[in-house]
Amino acid sequence: MPRFEDPTRDAWQKPEEVIRALALPPSASVADIGAATGYFPVRFARAVPQGRVFGIDIEASMVEYLAERAKREGLANLTVVLATAQDARIPEPVDVVTVVDTYHHLGDRVAYFRRLAKSLKPSGRIAIIDFKPESKMGPLEKLPPAQVVRELGEAGYSLVAEPTFLPEQYFLVFAASQPK
Repeated sequence: MPRFEDPTRDAWQKPEEVIRALALPPSASVADIGAATGYFPVRFARAVPQGRVFGIDIEASMVEYLAERAKREGLANLTVVLATAQDARIPEPVDVVTVVDTYHHLGDRVAYFRRLAKSLKPSGRIAIIDFKPESKMGPLEKLPPAQVVRELGEAGYSLVAEPTFLPEQYFLVFAASQPK
């Protein structure tokens, strides 16, 4: 699983800048969908020492690996969750849901994000980071950011921020358009 934790990833993924842009208080709760080996969940757990972090994945081997990693690294505030393709199974409402390099894998995204609304606190946000169509990195099939904005709009969210510091990816932050 070294490709997920490649040290050169920091140069283009800019994890510390992403975390700063999300402006998470130390008590924030965060769910990372598509957590894999924990690239972001581990960093979130350190950034929100009084908060809760849920590392969500549909691959049992990834969940097992991340659970062992959290234990080994003493991250008691990181809980790992085995999800399904249709349900993230976030155990409690969170302040922020992140979907990094995973959005394009989700099926029926409009329905998925409609269901996900129940997992957000009233002022909760969803951050989508994925590869720009013109990027030489990432999957062969890349979704344009306008499609993500349209799909999340259909699911009941509005774009509230669009940080532009990532060289290979777009970074879109959404909030619920209407009260749940």
